[in-house]
Amino acid sequence: MSKAELVDIIKKNAGCTSVKAKKTVDALFGGIVKTLKKDGSLGIVGFGTFKVSRRGARKGRNPKTGEVIKIGASKSVRFKASKGIRASL
Repeated sequence: MSKAELVDIIKKNAGCTSVKAKKTVDALFGGIVKTLKKDGSLGIVGFGTFKVSRRGARKGRNPKTGEVIKIGASKSVRFKASKGIRASL
């Protein structure tokens, strides 16, 4: 699903304009990112939990040449769905 499709769904279900629906989606995503930067995790009851995951530096291989390369440490976001969502799938 694209962001535009999500905006359309909110627009239809909430009965609002496209501009208000887009602002709502932007505010939601912005709030999630802000909270993850500040606290490292965000739990939404009945939906799931977003959590920042840290991955240490490691060695890898260039698949084209087979050469050993260093891969730097990184952060990513993981999502764990709630029991209700998992059961409905």
